[in-house]
Amino acid sequence: MKVLIVGGGGREHAIAWKLNQSPKVDELLCAPGNAGIGQIARCFPEVKATDLDGMLDLARREKVDFVVVAPDDPLALGMVDRLEAAGIPAFGPVAAAAQLEASKVFSKGLMKKYNIPTAKYQVFTDAQAAMDYVRQQGAPIVVKADGLALGKGVVVAQSVEEAEQAIKSMMLDKVFKESGSRVVIEECMVGREVTCLCFTDGNTILPMPASQDHKRAFDGDLGPNTGGMGAFAPSPLMSPELMETVRKTILEPTLAALKGEGICFKGVLYVGLMLTEAGPKVVEYNARFGDPETQVVLPLMESDLLEAFMACREGTLDRADVRFGSGAAACVVLASGGYPVKYETGKPITGIEQAEENGAIVFHAGTKMENGQLVTAGGRVLNVSCVADTLPQAVQAAYAALKPIRFEGMHFRTDIGNKDGLK
Repeated sequence: MKVLIVGGGGREHAIAWKLNQSPKVDELLCAPGNAGIGQIARCFPEVKATDLDGMLDLARREKVDFVVVAPDDPLALGMVDRLEAAGIPAFGPVAAAAQLEASKVFSKGLMKKYNIPTAKYQVFTDAQAAMDYVRQQGAPIVVKADGLALGKGVVVAQSVEEAEQAIKSMMLDKVFKESGSRVVIEECMVGREVTCLCFTDGNTILPMPASQDHKRAFDGDLGPNTGGMGAFAPSPLMSPELMETVRKTILEPTLAALKGEGICFKGVLYVGLMLTEAGPKVVEYNARFGDPETQVVLPLMESDLLEAFMACREGTLDRADVRFGSGAAACVVLASGGYPVKYETGKPITGIEQAEENGAIVFHAGTKMENGQLVTAGGRVLNVSCVADTLPQAVQAAYAALKPIRFEGMHFRTDIGNKDGLK
């Protein structure tokens, strides 16, 4: 089969890396792709991930057999709908299902209607009313932009002033454009966060090993929120008993709620969980693989990823062979200096081959080739992942493996997994 992957980050490189192991895949294509993906796939940098017409034209021109739509924006725009309408099989939720991520107002309303445990909240379209509510409730409090915001549309405000500033930047300064025209303000839940990625065909839901992301830019969970600075799996916080509780109280009810609204979700459902004293609650839903959680979950997968994708699309997940190993994986994100605020690109990168010789799988996130030289091309540049028998070994291996890698301004957290005693 000829498979086209939509996207160009670390998540897409991990998907390409895993699909490349499938005996069913004859050729991989990726648009726009990056320098790392280009080592195993033909890339089309001129076609942006959000270019629905361009992607459809590419799929037709190349006569692709299957398309994997990985990022949030094209899913929300209806890329899967467009491809399927044109007779091209595609993996990922249709636009109606992708609302679960694309609109916080939609997802919170769904959870409220169907009694899925989550934080109490209010929705605001008026900035002054939102600020009045924050002053009335006090802090800590959470402010969320309604729409997609590159993983940066959530502010956990520790003071009323911080919450007011978040409302101002989202609703008045339009830092996230129309994504911030409505905001959700919710109670600040207390507990540990865990990510549960699941394959689903709309009827059957199969959780992958639970993982933990590190969102803050700096050690000690300090600094601004990023797209993710590192991850590990499986999470030691997710016992088999807790996973069964999550399945019964959150995962299966979410599918049932979507069905109740006439929506069939096929693809990867990402459920961000807060493990509170009152039990697990939903922090957020995403309608696709997380980044960098994918870079630790897929290296643990022992079965064929393309078969899982096809089973999700065809409604046969209950009969699919989906298996994960008993080991552990850790990923450290190497970012450009200044990320996620202001950073420079075009910096030469060296040392990746040595890191891979040290046992790492190096997934490219923001890279490109420039005059024969690999250079930085984004905020998050590389993801250094390692698999080992135990979590402490995986974390230690990732930090040992990344040592030869260099580029000007390179920044990474040195405490991935520290909170859970993994180093």
